[in-house]
Amino acid sequence: MWARKRIDISWGDLFRGAVYVFSWRSRDAVQTATELAFSMDGDAIACLTERSGFDLLLGAQAFPHGSELLISAVTIDDMVRVIRKHGLVPVPVDVNPADMSPRLDLLEAARTPQTRAVLIAHLYGGRLDLQPVVDWARQHDVQIWEDCAQTFEGDRYLGHSATNVVLFSMGPIKTATSLGGRILVVRDRAVLGRMRQRQAEYPQQSRVAFLLRVAKYATIKVISKWLVFGILVRVCRLLGQDYDRVINGAVRNIPGDDLFAGLRQQPSVPLLRLMARRLRSCSPTLLARRAQKGRLLANLVRDRFTCPGADAPHHSFWVFPICIPHGTHGIAHLRDAGFDATTGSALQAVDPPDNRLDLTPTTAREMVSSTMFIPVYPEMPEAEVRRLGETILQLPN
Repeated sequence: MWARKRIDISWGDLFRGAVYVFSWRSRDAVQTATELAFSMDGDAIACLTERSGFDLLLGAQAFPHGSELLISAVTIDDMVRVIRKHGLVPVPVDVNPADMSPRLDLLEAARTPQTRAVLIAHLYGGRLDLQPVVDWARQHDVQIWEDCAQTFEGDRYLGHSATNVVLFSMGPIKTATSLGGRILVVRDRAVLGRMRQRQAEYPQQSRVAFLLRVAKYATIKVISKWLVFGILVRVCRLLGQDYDRVINGAVRNIPGDDLFAGLRQQPSVPLLRLMARRLRSCSPTLLARRAQKGRLLANLVRDRFTCPGADAPHHSFWVFPICIPHGTHGIAHLRDAGFDATTGSALQAVDPPDNRLDLTPTTAREMVSSTMFIPVYPEMPEAEVRRLGETILQLPN
């Protein structure tokens, strides 16, 4: 069976990650070298996880209690939790399913005197044309932040030149993963300085914890192989286990109950060294192959099914979402044909504040409720991608 997602890291990089655990270098020097490997302008900061960096950013900004952040209506639940932890109010802005861009008319409707920033997420590997949002933000003196966690491509895109903050992720299931890590580009040097100072006060991620992560994701890499994954699925069925739940639990980054204790740590030296190595080795060839396979599948099925974000101006197809009603039947049909599929995702439609129910993101809610994720990646032969498309077209819409 073709697994829906593979860990984007080589055995050589996993080996290096393990070796780094037993090597000793100055932490400050490694932190600086990693950040400069991403941006020579000195405006980057490397953090433990994507939530760690966002938590640092909000703490350093120190917006007044009750300030509002306009956010793309589709995001992960933990980002909303971090916003609320800082006494801020997340306000969703509904999206256009074709490219997952925020609707400008709803940006304007959501803005109030308490609006401090707008956080735009580039989703599913697509990258938006941000100029319309940049123009709107300039007009209203609102900061604009880019969340590029799902469209990370090494140092090939460092964010729109007019945005205040750009957030990147090298987490376990991301492109060019280092099994963790978040890099933020922060244009305001005063804010960046406060972030560095605050992070320096955190305890460090232990080397043992990082070594265990290397072992964990090496195991997952083995399991994601076509034959091994098929055996895992059969074993789970025999044991009466939901293999979807088993897999999602295995790749979860920080358990929910320990979110803030877990994210308020400095990245360990071996994690930083692996981040720097992965930044230098992010392969444009693999990205191009993945984009070609994703575009092929989108063109095969888009006349009958919506592929959220497929019309984004630039797309690397980090994952492949497709909106299919009656998802349970569709999942079973695809799995019977040898293609793993799931409706499970950390992404959700963000609820509006209780006093602003007119901003309920109905489009995002409907889309998320019917979105299924299916396997598309460079290792899949084109013939298999075409067979996947034919299998999808057999489903009712």
